[in-house]
Amino acid sequence: MSAAALPEIREAEAPPDIAAIYAALNEGIGIGQVNLIWRHAAALPGVLDWLWAQAAPALASGVAAAARDRITAAITLPAPPKAPSAVPAGIRALIEVYHRGNATNLGLLTAILLRHQGMAPGAPMLPAPRGPMLPAPPALPRLAILPAALQVQIRTLTAAHGLSDGAVVPSLYVHLALWPDFLTGLPDMLAPLRAQAGLTHWRDAAVEAARDTAPGLIAALGPAPAAPAALPEFLARLDVFVREVIPGMVPVGIFLRRVPT
Repeated sequence: MSAAALPEIREAEAPPDIAAIYAALNEGIGIGQVNLIWRHAAALPGVLDWLWAQAAPALASGVAAAARDRITAAITLPAPPKAPSAVPAGIRALIEVYHRGNATNLGLLTAILLRHQGMAPGAPMLPAPRGPMLPAPPALPRLAILPAALQVQIRTLTAAHGLSDGAVVPSLYVHLALWPDFLTGLPDMLAPLRAQAGLTHWRDAAVEAARDTAPGLIAALGPAPAAPAALPEFLARLDVFVREVIPGMVPVGIFLRRVPT
């Protein structure tokens, strides 16, 4: 796949106003890393503020965590194979960070998008604990400066997701380039998810689970501010993220969390 990188503002490059939202977002989810869709929103004037105003109350109340837990519980996956060698603690910690971020964001951003499209609020969900703060992972490598062989492996893993937006590369795969041997063995490890209906089957299950939680999450969202000029551009990409990108990575995260060693 050849495509331009998705515009984003990374944490280390964020000006104070964006850095403050990033810090509050991380605290609300309980991870030390801002997910790609939020970093992309920050690159579009006014969009990050529009998202955060709606998301903050749902995170603070514990309703976003409740949706995260319901989405995770709703996806029944095949058993993963035993890893050929012990999975390093750093990889297991990284997978936890990505799973919590992806599952939380899938519920939250699905609800924001569906409310914008006209879905009404439902009965509020009972809140759930956020969980302990997870440590920040090592710095995310830049795909473009990785060795060519690792770039090919990452693009191949991404291609299996069948994404309609060629600019998107799941950050987890890029992050795992810090452990090249694990990245090389990842296609074989994920083989049970690719069998039969493939990753799209599990992705669709995650989409359905997120849509089931949306009415209760909408009831916990904050008011939507006035739409910034860049919002239509962002919403088109957000639609891809909540239909394809994030729900495709939620099953991967659940699966990898369960890999025995």
